[in-house]
Amino acid sequence: MRRTAIFNYLVLAFNILLVACASIGSPDGGPYDETPPKVVQCTPDNKSTGNTKKKVSILFDEYIKMENASEKVVISPPQIEMPNIRTAGKRVKIDLFDSLRANTTYTIDFSDAIVDSNEGNPLGKYTYSFSTGETIDTMEVSGTVLNAEDLEPVKGILVGLYAADSTYSDTLFTSSPLIRVARTNGSGQFTIKGVKNGAYHAFALQDMDGNYYFSQKSEVLAFDTASYSTSHRPDLRPDTVWSADSVIQKIRMVPYYHYYPDNVVLRAFLEAGQDKHLLKTERKNPDSFTLYFTAPQDTLPQITGIGFDAERTLLADPSLHNDTITYWITDTLVSYPDTIAFALTYPDTDTLGIDRLRTDTLELVARNTHAKLEKERQKNSEEWQKQREKRIKKSKGEVKPEENPYETVYMTTQLNPSGTLDPNQNITFTFGEPIAEVDMEHVHFTLKVDSEYVAAPFLLQPVPGKICQYRLYAEWEPQERYRFEADSLAFKSVLGHYAKSMKNEFRVRSLDEYGAIFIRLVGVEKGDTADYIVQLLNKSDKPVVSQKAVDGRADFFYLKPTEYYMRLIIDRNRNGRWDTGDYRSQTPPEEVFYFPRPIPLRAKFEMEQDWNFRSIEATRQKPQAITKQKPDKEKTVKNKNRQRELDKQQKR
Repeated sequence: MRRTAIFNYLVLAFNILLVACASIGSPDGGPYDETPPKVVQCTPDNKSTGNTKKKVSILFDEYIKMENASEKVVISPPQIEMPNIRTAGKRVKIDLFDSLRANTTYTIDFSDAIVDSNEGNPLGKYTYSFSTGETIDTMEVSGTVLNAEDLEPVKGILVGLYAADSTYSDTLFTSSPLIRVARTNGSGQFTIKGVKNGAYHAFALQDMDGNYYFSQKSEVLAFDTASYSTSHRPDLRPDTVWSADSVIQKIRMVPYYHYYPDNVVLRAFLEAGQDKHLLKTERKNPDSFTLYFTAPQDTLPQITGIGFDAERTLLADPSLHNDTITYWITDTLVSYPDTIAFALTYPDTDTLGIDRLRTDTLELVARNTHAKLEKERQKNSEEWQKQREKRIKKSKGEVKPEENPYETVYMTTQLNPSGTLDPNQNITFTFGEPIAEVDMEHVHFTLKVDSEYVAAPFLLQPVPGKICQYRLYAEWEPQERYRFEADSLAFKSVLGHYAKSMKNEFRVRSLDEYGAIFIRLVGVEKGDTADYIVQLLNKSDKPVVSQKAVDGRADFFYLKPTEYYMRLIIDRNRNGRWDTGDYRSQTPPEEVFYFPRPIPLRAKFEMEQDWNFRSIEATRQKPQAITKQKPDKEKTVKNKNRQRELDKQQKR
């Protein structure tokens, strides 16, 4: 009898389980759950006042979960000690560990992190709040954070406020936590809630150490010297009412309070002068080694050779800002041993952020030694000779004379461009090693006239700052053909190697293959001493050509027919490039503007375009087609029931 009761109980439990599983929403077990979770109870009550409890519990009408809680859930005022936020069945529980401040509104902004456990139906943007005082603050400050250099929306950066009252100073952002915070979404937008009515300064911070103020050079930041006063007024917004089959039934206007400011724009940047450290060293080949630093250097480091004269032996090939430096070893007595040792003295940032000279003794071992490379070359040479003998035998001796490509070591050479070029373009030669000598008697440049090539004027000069590059300058004529020839004795490197003989032909494109764009800037301030740099960009947001505007005009010739985008840099210090900002000196980053739409250009067309670059707000300037940071995908009910009904109708 007892076994029968147990058996009946198990059958009943199994049937209940089947019903429960069916209700989740299988095609054969009833409709899908498309109802978002609802808040049933909050402890303490949402928007309660006089609260002194540091534990919060929010009960829902169904099982829930949180998605990307660490990125989306923000507590304000910011908590120095990390709170414990978790889900437990139908509840969200929050434990606050910081002491509660008196007369302060606390907000827990969940954004769209809360969804139900079954189908992932989103609750929508949800914020819980309480106050430790007698009133609760309800003002909001909204806006957008953009990357200062390219107006890309900045996702996930912290945005916060300081009260612009008698206690405010420029040092707050470097010493005290922000008083209220939010985080940006995929569009760079933010809304700081629970703000007390008043005036504020807004900041953005990529908070690396969790202290809620700017304390490290490596932290991206944004600041605005203006202050913003909060306000609100009644307003209406459209709300769409959907029918059961997901067809728009009507759009109604819903009253709400519109909070201001709602258009704060912060331009985020990384300061110059990042911490300086030696990042790594590398010696792939025996004839050179490379030093990598974490930040630009004002000068080259000092090298003192151990067992060799570094000043006589090493030839530096630095990057533009000296943060990557390749040293060529010009003495084979120094490069042939597997290891090279030297003392390196360079600026290094200490724990107090001060740059001090540091000296390290380094021993660099070549990944490929001279002996290894010679052995490999000999092996390839012998293999090539064997293959040649096979070809001779197979063809019964009818094989053209060939030079063994492994018999002599040549340095590599690259030409850019290599075939066709624009009338305003010159040819750059990039060699695999620094050039020591160019014998112009072995270099020839000719122009094709009728069917013959005749000598043409040209200049072949080293590229400034590039010890491995030369540039060929000539008076290029459209539709003409040119030839450059150099035998194997023309270019000699500091290592004693020569370049292979070259014979390259070039064609200059016809003027009919180009268009032109003439830009007239509207809004240039009178007496402005800044330079205005106009850049035409490709679809990857990379500059194709740049031009400094003269009297408000920038003219671009010899443009290939395609679609261009446009950016403007106001170059305040007139150094020819965009410069970042500096908080301590209250120097903002240089302003950048985007033309809001692409500029299509056809061949043989000249386009004139006026550009009032200050007429459109920054958040609407950069075209979506070249914006890499896309908006977050909005969470919506998946609407599986409508598809389920359509599937049923098709089966009938």
